[in-house]
Amino acid sequence: MDKKNLFKVYFPTFLSGALYILLAYFTARTQFVQLFTLITAGFCLYLFLCRQAFSFKTGLVMALLLRFTFILALPSLSDDYFRFYWDGTLVLSGENPYLQLPSYYLESNHALPGLPATLYAQLNSPTYYSVYPPVCQYIFAGAKLLAQNNIYIYCLVLRLLIIIAEATTILLLRRILLFLHLPERQLWLYAFNPLVTLELTGNLHFEAFLLLTLLASIYFLLQNKTLAAAVAFGLAVSIKLLPLLFLPPLIKYFGWKKFMLFTGLMTGTIAISFIPFVSEALIRNIADSINLYFQKFEFNASIYYLLRSIGYVISGYNLIGVLGPLLGLTVLGSVLYLTKKFNHSNSGLIKIFLLSLSVYFFLATVVHPWYLCTVVALAALANWKYPLVWSWVAFLSYNAYRTTSYQENLYLVALEYSLVFGTLYYELFQQNKLSNAWKETT
Repeated sequence: MDKKNLFKVYFPTFLSGALYILLAYFTARTQFVQLFTLITAGFCLYLFLCRQAFSFKTGLVMALLLRFTFILALPSLSDDYFRFYWDGTLVLSGENPYLQLPSYYLESNHALPGLPATLYAQLNSPTYYSVYPPVCQYIFAGAKLLAQNNIYIYCLVLRLLIIIAEATTILLLRRILLFLHLPERQLWLYAFNPLVTLELTGNLHFEAFLLLTLLASIYFLLQNKTLAAAVAFGLAVSIKLLPLLFLPPLIKYFGWKKFMLFTGLMTGTIAISFIPFVSEALIRNIADSINLYFQKFEFNASIYYLLRSIGYVISGYNLIGVLGPLLGLTVLGSVLYLTKKFNHSNSGLIKIFLLSLSVYFFLATVVHPWYLCTVVALAALANWKYPLVWSWVAFLSYNAYRTTSYQENLYLVALEYSLVFGTLYYELFQQNKLSNAWKETT
């Protein structure tokens, strides 16, 4: 690599690192203008960097170094880590995190060491049962065991684990791209993506582990290793339930006989992960929390907000209790329709995963920016660009955190989704991706 190319690679990487330092140590989520300005600058550098030529080893080192800029920081844009710490303390104390509300442990006869009232005050969901599946709980507990009662060390341990997961994810992306005979450079669309770096390594979101296990499952599927693929898929579900959305296209990909084997192995993996937490109240409490999520929480939605506004005009009140389940059924119907249309090739399966997940988020009542990391990874494999635009404009949603009332600016939400749907429209019709995808099914 000559000096000119070295400058084109290393200088934007250095600038990106400087931006991440500003984001990690000098930017609170209440500082929306500063946050979005830095993120936008980061995306400009990201797009420039992804167009440069460098070796895989060089790219991997740069991607990991950018993640290490967050190593000493507490998450600045998320307070979820307090609940991680709370649940991890419960597990290490022999308590089942799914059985009691956090307030239960504030009572003197139920108090546990390491769960003071000051920590309870930091929880962002103190009135809800834990919704984090078993594999998450094991990671919470493992980090707590290493950190003891130091939450700063706790975050450091989690961040190191996430960086290891991210490095493995990048390696898996490369292997999948090579297997599909796609350009290796597409993996940098994920590895250098600012949303991925900031939300996973920076803010300690567990989509990092979800992606690791999901991509491992996809890789094993491509290798025709059904047992390993099913176990990895089961672990993914035991981190976040979202991969269950991909079961319908897997029926067509496998055929019923092989799908039943895959499902049996996957279900067994999930069941084993739940064994330490099995109790009479387990399913009821988790179901209650999930039900509240779909029928109460609202954030950064698109189609749902349009339907909600229509509902206000018709009924005079918020119809989320009706719209939430209805949109869920619409997602299922859409996934079944897309499954019917797609070609059951390897590349076709990844495309249907991407489109199915996109439909889910388009119809969801809650779309936090870090949810989109999985969409970005799948987009890198399928070479679609609308998720990359979405990963930038999703940061407009942080405008809601300027005040403690968390009031969303619906004009910014409209701008976000106008850009996303506009890019999707361009890809589908102006570049004939839709007709090409449909031709693959004939």
